[in-house]
Amino acid sequence: MSYLKTAKQAATQAGAFLKGNFGKAMEVDEAKHHDIKLALDKESQDLITRIILDEFPDHAIYGEEGIAGDQSSDYQWIVDPIDGTVNFFYGIPHYCVSIALRHQGEIIVGVIYDPSSDELWEVEKGGKALLNGVEISVSPRTKIEESILFVGCGKDEKTMKSGLDRFHRASKRARKMRMMGSAALGMAYIASGRMDAYVESRISLWDIAAGQLLVETAGGKVSLTALDSVKDGYSIVASNAKIPIEEIL
Repeated sequence: MSYLKTAKQAATQAGAFLKGNFGKAMEVDEAKHHDIKLALDKESQDLITRIILDEFPDHAIYGEEGIAGDQSSDYQWIVDPIDGTVNFFYGIPHYCVSIALRHQGEIIVGVIYDPSSDELWEVEKGGKALLNGVEISVSPRTKIEESILFVGCGKDEKTMKSGLDRFHRASKRARKMRMMGSAALGMAYIASGRMDAYVESRISLWDIAAGQLLVETAGGKVSLTALDSVKDGYSIVASNAKIPIEEIL
């Protein structure tokens, strides 16, 4: 089975599992002020891990819920088993499964699946960005005044302040602002032309790995700056590469 086909199978099966549990009572493993960890997060990643390692037992899994497989492998699957866990827990149907494959440091496959809308974004290095099998591209919009922007605010005081400051500046100019609760879906929406940019001061690799390849293949631009204080943490600016997003940063 191909890498992309395996990623799609893992994402859709995990998505079906999550959708089957949506709206039901959930076991909370950890509750913080701005975040929640569910038993379903781990169960979803375990399902994804089984599918991938059954097909590629010499590969590595690197996910939000831990690692598995051969960590010395040149092939590393980057997994977010529920991106938008808080939305999911509160019964808000805006969450997804995100799976990417990195080979020797380069993302070569990306899949994002939204079980609520049954939308599957997929991309392979050198191929096309697709949504449910149809090629997609970023929006043609060139003016911030015409744009819809997604600003994330993080979970600590510093990133919340920078995010809210950006939100305030951008809201004076953009057509609409959004805080949606899923970075992966935000990037999928940029790749699809639904939104025009996404900015956040602190985000984890598994949130944006698949989305990075998707946005870039669809004609957009993604700039990541590694954070010294957080392993595999980044600040991100993703856009359709047409609007002057730096004007509101």
